Amino acid sequence: MLEGIYLAHPEVTHVGDDLRCFVRTNPVPGKVGLVTGGGSGHLPLFLGFVGENMLDGAGVGGVFQSPSSEQVLDVTRHVDQGAGVLYLYGNYSGDLMNFDMAGELADLEGIRTMTVLGRDDVASSVVGEEHKRRGVAGIFFAYKAAGAAAAAMKPLDEVARLAEKASARTRTIGVALSPCIVPEVGRPSFQIGADEMEIGMGIHGEPGITRKTLTPANEMVDEMMARILAEQSYETEKDVAVLINGLGATPLEELYVIYRRTAQVLDQAGARIRHVFIGEFATSMEMAGASISVLQLDDELQPLIAMGANTPFFKHIAQ
Repeated sequence: MLEGIYLAHPEVTHVGDDLRCFVRTNPVPGKVGLVTGGGSGHLPLFLGFVGENMLDGAGVGGVFQSPSSEQVLDVTRHVDQGAGVLYLYGNYSGDLMNFDMAGELADLEGIRTMTVLGRDDVASSVVGEEHKRRGVAGIFFAYKAAGAAAAAMKPLDEVARLAEKASARTRTIGVALSPCIVPEVGRPSFQIGADEMEIGMGIHGEPGITRKTLTPANEMVDEMMARILAEQSYETEKDVAVLINGLGATPLEELYVIYRRTAQVLDQAGARIRHVFIGEFATSMEMAGASISVLQLDDELQPLIAMGANTPFFKHIAQ
């Protein structure tokens, strides 16, 4: 996979001989470096967002496995351009351990690092314990905000603050219709009936919050959006960005059906949609299903999400 990506996209390369140390070919001098990482099996997450006005590097782990601390450190060294490095990744134990270790080693070498975690999955913990939530597709908004802020040559503390704001103001809920198969395991990661769906399931097959008979799209979206609306009010801050994400085996046609109802629900709630992203942003191998992410914008975040970007897997024209 990595060899194919490097052959197709000369704007990215690897550090030394390790194909799993994924970086931009031409780092920007004086800019804060942005590093992410995580397991394979989620394309375009994580490495797919390395590029212009987005991230600078990614540690690429095995399928559903964290990259090693050594790989994260090698990426950190490469992307550091004298302004420090921000780590931005999902809230998973293996990633936490290895990124923290890499950060400590980088600090010993004089490279300042900071960390922002994606914690957008409303199904993975209750209100008041958001620090326990998983990072899923909504981390894209944190990438976008951090990438735009770093491209504007803002200092590390400011880039981290804006990325944290984007992460904290994003809510995501997913639904799974079928399991995925990890190649090394060779069997489905869980069992679900052909006429069933599970709301709140994680991107590694973590249990959701409810399993029920498959319902029409409108009813499914209404149930999912109720979880997001319970944590967001649009009385004063109306502007939002919406991400409809396919989990790997859901046709684009169906994602637009989901967006149609999502837009209706948000309109009824008083929200004003400023940005829409529809497609595959964080998959789970060949899992059928989708997720909805809503970022509540403010005057700081709006221009960051609007900024153009260009990566191997994501193209965005400035708005």
